[in-house]
Order: sequence, then C-alpha cells, then structure tokens
Amino acid sequence: MPRANALTMFGFALPIARYTLLEARRNRLMWLLLAALALALVAAGFLQQVAITETARVQASVIAAAMRLFAVFLIAAFVVTSVVREMNDKVLEVLLAKPMPRAGWLLGKGLGFLGAAAAIAVAAALPLWLFGTPAGVAAWTGSLFLELTIVAAAALFCVLTLNQVVTALAAVLGFYILARSMAAVQIIAAAAGTATWRDRATAWIVDGIAALLPALDRMTQTAWVIDGPAGASLAAAVLLPACVYVTLLGAAAAFDLYRQSF
Repeated sequence: MPRANALTMFGFALPIARYTLLEARRNRLMWLLLAALALALVAAGFLQQVAITETARVQASVIAAAMRLFAVFLIAAFVVTSVVREMNDKVLEVLLAKPMPRAGWLLGKGLGFLGAAAAIAVAAALPLWLFGTPAGVAAWTGSLFLELTIVAAAALFCVLTLNQVVTALAAVLGFYILARSMAAVQIIAAAAGTATWRDRATAWIVDGIAALLPALDRMTQTAWVIDGPAGASLAAAVLLPACVYVTLLGAAAAFDLYRQSF
C-alpha cells in the first residue's frame, strides 16, 4: 500500500515538474543567463587588461562571485513568481480541487525547481572553464547546484508563508546574505571579547543563530576554480548540510501548505 501511494504521488508530481520546467523556459531564464554570461566575458576581457599579475585568478574570482550571486537571485525570483502566479491565477486552487494530495503538488514543484537549479548552475559555470581546472570547476558547479537547492527550498517556504512576491523575495535574500556572512559576524563578535555579560550574551546569540543557518560560506568557493577542491571530506561537509536543510525546509513548506485553505 505505501508503495502504491508513492507511485500515485509521483504520478501527480511528474506532470507538475514538467510544467514548471516549461515555465522556466518560457520565462526566458536561459536568455537572462546568456546575457549574464556575455557581461561576464566582457568583464573578463577588461580585467585581463587591468590586472598586472595572476590575471586568471582575478578573472575567475570576479566572474565566479558575480555568476553565483546572479544565479541565486534568478532561482529565488523564479520560485517566488512561479508560485505567486499560480495562486493569483487560481491554478493552485483548481489543482487542489482534484483528487490530488497537496504533497503531490509540492513534490512536483520541488522537482521542477531542482531541474531549473541544475540548468542555472551548469550555465553559470560555463565561463569559468576558460580560467579554471576541470576538477575545480566541476566541484564549483556541483556546490552551486546544492546552494541553489537550499535557496529554492527557502524561497518555496517563504512564498507559501508570506504569499507576496516582494516580501518573500526579501526574506529569501535576507536569509541567504545572513547565512553567507554569519562566519564573519561570529569573528566580529569574538573579537569584541567577553568582558561583560552583554558581550557574552551577544556571542551566545550569534553562535545560536549560526548553528541554525547553513554554512553557505563554505560552499561554492571561488578558490576551487583555480586550485581545485579541497578533498573528499569537503564533499560530505557540503552535501550533508544541503540535504538536511532542503529536507527541513521542504517539511516546513508542506506543513504551511496543509494548514492553508484554498
């Protein structure tokens, strides 16, 4: 019986995932990526004329950072606008009115967003093959995909909770920036010392927030492009948090979806 239920769930989810990928294509996401790639190559040519030493490293650093940020914004915007459009057009209500479990819709959208994240990660890494090592660029691409899955899961949860494009997108980007910069915040808090109870309380609060957030600063590092990945242990350190946070965010999104009335 559980196996039959799982097959039924995937039977509902696969058409929704296919429709989500078609929506990504119709929204011209790849055209936006191509425009970003063209700008990246122009910037690389400019940096080649400006940089005095280690030209390839400078080019790779700037392009990798720019493409990572653009990819994060693109997947977050696509997830938020896709779900809000279905809500506003009453598509979600029509689908849920049929004998389809809400988890089937959520699974289908999640699979579609994962496919879009994979395409964005591969496209964002294309200019880096001109400057980096094959192993380093491959590790960077895989890590970017995992990073985008976390962002997509966070965006899905935020849009189901907030139901607004601007507020949901702002929440996702705030979550991403905080998770990316939390290590620096911890260093600043530690440098302030623990002389007073306020300093100690601040350090405890910062450490507590850091424990709840994914360590995105350890993912998709620009140094990998030139120097190669740090080792197999890093793969577990990157893959495990991504699986944990995507699972937790997916469960939170499912809980919020089931509590709402459409």
